[in-house]
Amino acid sequence: MKQYFCIAVCMMALVGCHNGRAYWPKDSEMEAQTIEFVRFDNDLLNVHELSVEQDIRVLYDKYPDFMPSFVEDILGIPAEDTAYLAQALPQFLNDTLYGFHQTNQREQEVYADIRDLEKNINKAFTRIHYLWPDMEIPPTIYLFISGFNAPIYFGEEFIGIGADMYLGSEYEYYNRVVYEYQKLTMRKECIPVDVVSAYLFRMLPYTSTKSRLLDQMMYRGKIMYLTSQIFDELPPYEVMGYSKEQWKWCERNEQAIWHLVMDKRDLFKAESLVLTSYLNDGPFTSEVSQDSPGRLGIWLGWRIAESYMEHNENVTLQELMAEPDAQKILEGSYYKP
Repeated sequence: MKQYFCIAVCMMALVGCHNGRAYWPKDSEMEAQTIEFVRFDNDLLNVHELSVEQDIRVLYDKYPDFMPSFVEDILGIPAEDTAYLAQALPQFLNDTLYGFHQTNQREQEVYADIRDLEKNINKAFTRIHYLWPDMEIPPTIYLFISGFNAPIYFGEEFIGIGADMYLGSEYEYYNRVVYEYQKLTMRKECIPVDVVSAYLFRMLPYTSTKSRLLDQMMYRGKIMYLTSQIFDELPPYEVMGYSKEQWKWCERNEQAIWHLVMDKRDLFKAESLVLTSYLNDGPFTSEVSQDSPGRLGIWLGWRIAESYMEHNENVTLQELMAEPDAQKILEGSYYKP
């Protein structure tokens, strides 16, 4: 089953976190995880219309695990239908309506150097392995061209990064395929957080038997808190996928947001419209204000998780993530903005 997902030193010899707690030893004291980055995108762009059938066979031979998945799940073509693939692939690479040709050229420019990308993702997975040594780390990450379909893609033994979904917020062709609010995180710098948070959602699934907003927002908020600790050198708004101004708006209005949620008793509701408003991405959180950013429920869950860890210094990250009782975390957080 494939899945899509469309981010200071405070003690001697320890690396700190946003809330002052220390979770990591020195990098040299952790078992380094090195994931192989494979440039499927480069080889895909070497497919030529005059030699397309031969080029497709080369891709199948070189990428026996990824190419069938790419054809079936990204292109939507049965892997055995090579005749149709030979017709469709050149169009996929050179379509002018959505600017695929220009997009592919830009992708090659933006990803000419991926050393920082490799460094940041490997460091993050080294920290994940430190916390959960038995958690399976994907051996391979493929960069590929998705046709604006899939930013992060999971196979059985790999992660795929749709590099054309991370070409910069200002890229002109995004105006044709996404909403304005979505463009903020369509930057190369956002890839490590997106990869790691998607991986954590996959490997640390929701286990609560309840489906109230409180339970959903605490699960997602815990994932974001954990992600922020893994990327403790990033400002929190980057981890959340907010702008600096959006994060500051949340901080200024935190007390009012919490009072509104409590007054409406939304925490204990399980209606899909309420959950969607607070948790799904959007231009704003409709249950709160049109001036707010989207996903405010996740932001609140993160703040509560952070407060819980500040007030319970004996609790580890592993224990936080394993705790399914959202009410227990809320009460133990003493969260009072």
